Amino acid sequence: MTAVDTHAGPAVRRPQVDPGKLFIGGQWREGAQHCEVIDPSTGSVITTVVDATEDEVSDAVLAARTAFDNGQWARLPGRERGRVLNRVAELVRRRADDLVAVESLDVGKPVALCRPVDVMTTADQYEYYAALAQSMDGAVRDIPINAHAYTRREPLGVVGAITPFNFPLILSTTKIAPALAAGNAVVHKPAPDTPLSALLMAEILAEAGVPDGVVNVVTGGARAGEALVRDPRVDKIAFTGSTAIGKHTAQLAGAALKPVTLELGGNAAHVVFEDADLHKAIGAVIKAFVFNSGQFCMAGPRLLVAEPLYDTVLGILADAVSGVPIGDPFDGTTVIGPMAGERQLAKVLAYIEQARAEGGRVIAGGERLDLNGGFYLRPTVIAGLPAESRVIQEEIFGPVLTVQSFSDEDEAIALANGTPYGLAAGLQTENLARAHRVAARLRAGIVWVNDWAMLDPAVPFGGVKQSGFGREYGPEALASYTTTKSVVISLD
Repeated sequence: MTAVDTHAGPAVRRPQVDPGKLFIGGQWREGAQHCEVIDPSTGSVITTVVDATEDEVSDAVLAARTAFDNGQWARLPGRERGRVLNRVAELVRRRADDLVAVESLDVGKPVALCRPVDVMTTADQYEYYAALAQSMDGAVRDIPINAHAYTRREPLGVVGAITPFNFPLILSTTKIAPALAAGNAVVHKPAPDTPLSALLMAEILAEAGVPDGVVNVVTGGARAGEALVRDPRVDKIAFTGSTAIGKHTAQLAGAALKPVTLELGGNAAHVVFEDADLHKAIGAVIKAFVFNSGQFCMAGPRLLVAEPLYDTVLGILADAVSGVPIGDPFDGTTVIGPMAGERQLAKVLAYIEQARAEGGRVIAGGERLDLNGGFYLRPTVIAGLPAESRVIQEEIFGPVLTVQSFSDEDEAIALANGTPYGLAAGLQTENLARAHRVAARLRAGIVWVNDWAMLDPAVPFGGVKQSGFGREYGPEALASYTTTKSVVISLD
């Protein structure tokens, strides 16, 4: 998957969305309390969903626990689980229009990007883990005693999956698909701002043949998330979100010695060396910071440019960024939609004002776009900030790019590694030796060369430093949803 592909496919219309219920034990249930879901392109209410109470989360965990302990899913051969996951992928493709409409409405994603990126990637993930489900083999171990020893890979049990607002469809699938492939049961709590595709996926998973109770969805905020993490019947937590909330989640899970994987904040550097193909590099630079309105933990908001190219790159960006289409996500020509919520927009605007106060030069954008009452921000490019600026050091999570220069390779690497984060990084160079050399020195879980956001379910990603630990994608993700059991049989 590449981050920007503007083939929209068939036209998609804004859907009418019924109030959302809880999905527990294969049944839709009304809840005691509710919260509103806002359309970020207009600021208006889309619908309401249940704001799950602790008791309702407990019911979902009980359903998952019962399905795992007493049901057949964990005991099915991996090939049979794989067949079900392949049906999920087939249904995702069949219902692509529905998923695009809901995801675009809820998050503000342009439909031109949502279909090839969010929806098709979701189908690919289920297919990939359907194949891996068949390869959960143990190993025979040769030991110097008269015994036959082997290992088994077994599911962990009940997985609590907590996902963020920016990629609700993809980032729920990065957890649910490998968890199901391994034979676990799942309780999923999506972000309260963007819960709609999680509810639609619950329907698709059930239709594909996932047994009742194996996947449960509870909507709501921090109360529901804490209840899920604290519940002793939950065996593992898989979390994607901010570093601050991730630390709190890890503390709660750690108190119960509960394994947790954390995919947290990022603040990636994008390094352009003087031998780069500048035409290709500029396209990748813009894609890296405007994709999903900059609400992308693996965005490239820090641009580092070799000194001989610095003024040239600033001039090109000043002209090019203003020409990227921004507007209604249901317009097939839109590349940048609104930010996902008013609070997020206000946070990003505050960072831009901070940059101005520190002497930064705003060479493009820098202000809110007044359009239909939505939460739009013009893509913004800022130069002239010191390396210690909060605007450079902290995760902004919006379509904002800071630009710094460097004199040599060592300085570029020092600047790139000079924040608390380490989720992604990228570089632009035509020198193959430099590409390998610099990639090895960048402290990040994934490094891209001469493009950005080249992602595939087979290639793991995840963080170092304050960006978390554990990996999504690849066989590494599947392994994190299993435990290894050793069996030793005496031959005497």
